[in-house]
Amino acid sequence: MGPTFSAIDFETADYGRDSACSVAIIRVVDGQITDRWYRLIQPPRKLFHFTYLHGISWNDVKNSPTFAQLWPAFEEQLIGVPYMVAHNAGFDKAVLNACCTGAGIKPPVVPFKCTVQMAREAWGLYPTKLSNVCTHLKIPLIHHQADSDAEACACIALAAMGVDFRAATGGLLTVNAQ
Repeated sequence: MGPTFSAIDFETADYGRDSACSVAIIRVVDGQITDRWYRLIQPPRKLFHFTYLHGISWNDVKNSPTFAQLWPAFEEQLIGVPYMVAHNAGFDKAVLNACCTGAGIKPPVVPFKCTVQMAREAWGLYPTKLSNVCTHLKIPLIHHQADSDAEACACIALAAMGVDFRAATGGLLTVNAQ
């Protein structure tokens, strides 16, 4: 019996924490990845500062649901999850809280664990940017794509807990190694 948690990653459009333009949640149950959930989100402003990082523009999300519209499906991803993991968890938790607040939704009370801290404790890694940890663990990554980043976080957390993340994925990582 392995750990149960969800890994989350947001990409934002601008400097506001409420500007999520994509989100991915990777669900892990008993040490196995059981669900991969990715959605584009229409942020509250048309301004996009970070297209150069994640490749998402207003045209990509203008017909996507807002965070408030997406919330019922998002909330389903949290059912039975004792905690969330994220790389630089403070950022993703702040985005979640800001998006909930902006949508008039009470933020979920789910603890966050940080895979930066997990990597430092487990392997003494410095620097611990997501790309550094993925290189160390040989996890394929398309950085700043929420689905790839979230799956990488799930794999990092599993590895830090002593679980073979390749077996946990069924050998099928979302991003194929090159």
